[in-house]
Amino acid sequence: MSTPAASENKVADTVENALATPEKEQPYAALGLKPDEYEQIKVILGRRPTSGELAMYSVMWSEHCSYKSSKIYLRRFGDKVSEEMKSRLMVGMGQNAGVVDVGEGWAVTFKVESHNHPSYIEPFQGAATGVGGIVRDIISMGARPVAVMDQLRFGAIDHPDTARVVHGVVSGISAYANCLGLPNIGGETVFDAVYQGNPLVNALAVGVMRHEDIKLANATGAGNQVVLFGARTGGDGIGGASILASDTFADGGPTKRPAVQVGDPFAEKVLIECCLELYKDELVEAIQDLGAAGISCATSELAANGGSGMRVDLEKVLLRDPTLTPEEILMSESQERMMAIVAPEKLDAFLAVTSKWDVETSVLGEVTGDGRLQIFWHGEQIVDVDPSTVAVDGPVYERPVAYPAWIDALQLDSAAALPRSADPETLREQFLQLLGSPNLADTSWVTNQYDYYVMGNTALAFPDEAGMIRVDEESGLGFAIATDCNGRYCQLDPYAGAQLALAEAYRNVAVTGAIPTAVTDCLNFGSPENPEVMWQFGRAVDGLADACLELGVPVTGGNVSFYNQTGDTPIFPTPVVGVLGIIDDVARRIPSGWQDAGENIYLLGVTATELSGSQWAGTVHGHLGGRPPAVDLAAERRLAELIQAASQQELVSSAHDLSAGGLAQALAEAVMRFGVGARVWLREIMERDGVDAATALFSESTGRVIVSVPREEDVKFRGLCEGRGYPVLRIGVTDPAADGDEPALEIQDVFTLTVPELRTVSHGTLPAAFGPVIAEPVA
Repeated sequence: MSTPAASENKVADTVENALATPEKEQPYAALGLKPDEYEQIKVILGRRPTSGELAMYSVMWSEHCSYKSSKIYLRRFGDKVSEEMKSRLMVGMGQNAGVVDVGEGWAVTFKVESHNHPSYIEPFQGAATGVGGIVRDIISMGARPVAVMDQLRFGAIDHPDTARVVHGVVSGISAYANCLGLPNIGGETVFDAVYQGNPLVNALAVGVMRHEDIKLANATGAGNQVVLFGARTGGDGIGGASILASDTFADGGPTKRPAVQVGDPFAEKVLIECCLELYKDELVEAIQDLGAAGISCATSELAANGGSGMRVDLEKVLLRDPTLTPEEILMSESQERMMAIVAPEKLDAFLAVTSKWDVETSVLGEVTGDGRLQIFWHGEQIVDVDPSTVAVDGPVYERPVAYPAWIDALQLDSAAALPRSADPETLREQFLQLLGSPNLADTSWVTNQYDYYVMGNTALAFPDEAGMIRVDEESGLGFAIATDCNGRYCQLDPYAGAQLALAEAYRNVAVTGAIPTAVTDCLNFGSPENPEVMWQFGRAVDGLADACLELGVPVTGGNVSFYNQTGDTPIFPTPVVGVLGIIDDVARRIPSGWQDAGENIYLLGVTATELSGSQWAGTVHGHLGGRPPAVDLAAERRLAELIQAASQQELVSSAHDLSAGGLAQALAEAVMRFGVGARVWLREIMERDGVDAATALFSESTGRVIVSVPREEDVKFRGLCEGRGYPVLRIGVTDPAADGDEPALEIQDVFTLTVPELRTVSHGTLPAAFGPVIAEPVA
């Protein structure tokens, strides 16, 4: 165990001093507290807060930490739960991350969180520490982290500031995760001018453990020791939760730089291994990572969750910067730190493990039975609070809600009125325009900077529809994860948009052969002080809660990120949804592209004239209006069960969902995946579904998947579809290239494009904006 850095005994604002100086002016507004919140704190304490207490309340009552504007809505996830949804749920909302039983004694924990504002100000460190923070949430559940994913939204690809953010964010994610030795197995990259001054950087992490290894953040047992271990506490990240994450950006551009944390992935890698050894040796009673709000959060949440008290001597915290005040120590969000509750008789063994890993450790105090959180600074009491008032019973706001004045006109402006050409040359041009558009183009410029295969358990990753990881080498048990959200849909209708996000992620998991099982979400919205934003938020939560109930998948946890706007302009509502699915043997995984010629290509589902909010409308016509595609959740569930049955019987060799860009984009990606061509005809789709060629190609109707079926399995596959009553249509065959010819995608009677032509268009967009692509990772 190391000793604290030398620091002079600073004059502290003690509880005794607070009682004696009730009229002292305090900088509560600068710390992000409203006047009425400050008055509420004084009522709770029966006096003015000390400076340390003010620091704690300011960060813990921030929007980022307390969810004060979203609590009343998030309860709907708990209200809409069936027995089916509880069947595999081991830990739900309220802990660091949700935990799901995946079978054979294994459990998986996963969660997605935002690090949006820091990633605009300091893109590299903002994104890197977003990865570090979500990984520590996974460690704190008792699990070994096994994978990460990222969901990125940037401004317009040609805006002069976009490259700064893109280069920094992607470098930060790759540097941190690659140094940790964690594969990055999937995610999203979206460009839209609405995110120009407020990019979104959401990070997801997944961990694996045995059932008996689950850890919770509950401090119980009077006399148990409170131990802080990991990196030293510095001045970075002060006010990150209360000032940076819980306010909007002014129009003037990046500010608040000191509030961004600084990460050290090598320190975190050591911390992971140290924690896992502590767990193995059963040396920890409870544990909490130090992320947003730092020591303020860890002490108050551990004490509140355990229904106990805690006494801490703050001067024992190891410091990188000896000039930090007690208030700054409480608010610092320095990375790579954990707080553990350790039984006294196990303390020596605990310290031996941290010493072995060369992890600095300090014993700060002990758990008490008095229900108070008391913090001292060189013997003087600077905090004396009921921890639940800090961590649990903060303000709950019922913000004003207003139906958006503009949405009716937006919804009436349907894409059905846009011209749809039947001319083959025009359709070819539009096909290529979509293929090379920033949101449909190949993302290798981003994803090749990530290691997909480290640890050796990656079964699927980019560019497949979902990531998949093997949990157990012997049995092949694994899980798949996909994340999705279409902000354009959500702007048109946030209720339907949230359901569409869930449906797409659910479908993307299903097409791998996995069974969708559980959900995490990251709800990115504008300012909660805008009544129209609160209407959007409430509708999105309702949509997601209702859809989860119908699909039978519980929300296990997640994150709310408000204040995503610049000046008075909010981002599109962007409720990112992650779905986890279970597969009993990853050897039966289904790739997203066909690998063999001579197989039949089938379209599952029905195509309607649903082009509003589509990539075709946006890219070809610069249009956003109308209502998004209808979502039929019962059909999505039947489709998932159909693909699962086809996987079990090994009837399909590939499966690719239809979403952004419609059938056209899915065919292009399936052809490019392994370089095997296809001949496809639209006539049957047009006749059966009553649509024109442009709609057949570009509609984004839901509940649709294309699959390739070996000829010898054709009768069985058709019988499976007919037996389950799901619409199925043979639309093509996978095609060998003739001698000397390149493999190609032929849309009969419309156009033919070779695979090299497709790749040239798809692969050129991001490098043209950001520079060369690095070499692809090798499995």
